[in-house]
Amino acid sequence: MTIELYAWNTPNGRKISVALEEMGLPYHVTPIDITKGAQFEPQFLKISPNNKIPAIVDPDGPGGKAVSVFESGAILLYLAEKTGKFLPKDLAARIPVYEWLMFQMGGFGPIPGQVHHFLGLQSEEDRRYGLERYTKENRRLYGVMDRRLEGRDWFAGDLSIADFAIVGWVWRHERHKVDLADFPNVKRWFEAMMARPGVKRGFEVPLS
Repeated sequence: MTIELYAWNTPNGRKISVALEEMGLPYHVTPIDITKGAQFEPQFLKISPNNKIPAIVDPDGPGGKAVSVFESGAILLYLAEKTGKFLPKDLAARIPVYEWLMFQMGGFGPIPGQVHHFLGLQSEEDRRYGLERYTKENRRLYGVMDRRLEGRDWFAGDLSIADFAIVGWVWRHERHKVDLADFPNVKRWFEAMMARPGVKRGFEVPLS
């Protein structure tokens, strides 16, 4: 039973391709070209009412029935629950996974996304304020992650969906003008993530 992944070559899309590869789940990619507005097409809206990628359709959902899931964090949690992988069974051990997954969803995603936006503006006047504001906050978030990874291999105990969520955005560090040498613990973690065969496959699969 092959999962259908609706995605594009973005950090949020890569989170899910990485997770699917690491979990060993069969899947097929349907590219949603967000540069041409494909995310607003009626068929896609049926499974992603917020017009955002990624989304999945699992033909073998709960009770053996097909299910669709949108929002990358919800997809990661669903896949972890489905497979029993990368999410601890013990509630106390789950707490840091939840915390760092939500850290990514609420901060380390929206903020570097704003950096990407303002870097793309042509007007220097429009760029200046946004870049100063969001670049400063983006670096603060890298600092939070760097401190968290001091003496730790992964963000939340063992390797988890929190790492899959965050790696998609650290992957774009050059685009949002961050030198990982300034954050050595993040750099070590990122290199360890990218050396994993499943993560490597997740970044190589064509999403566009």
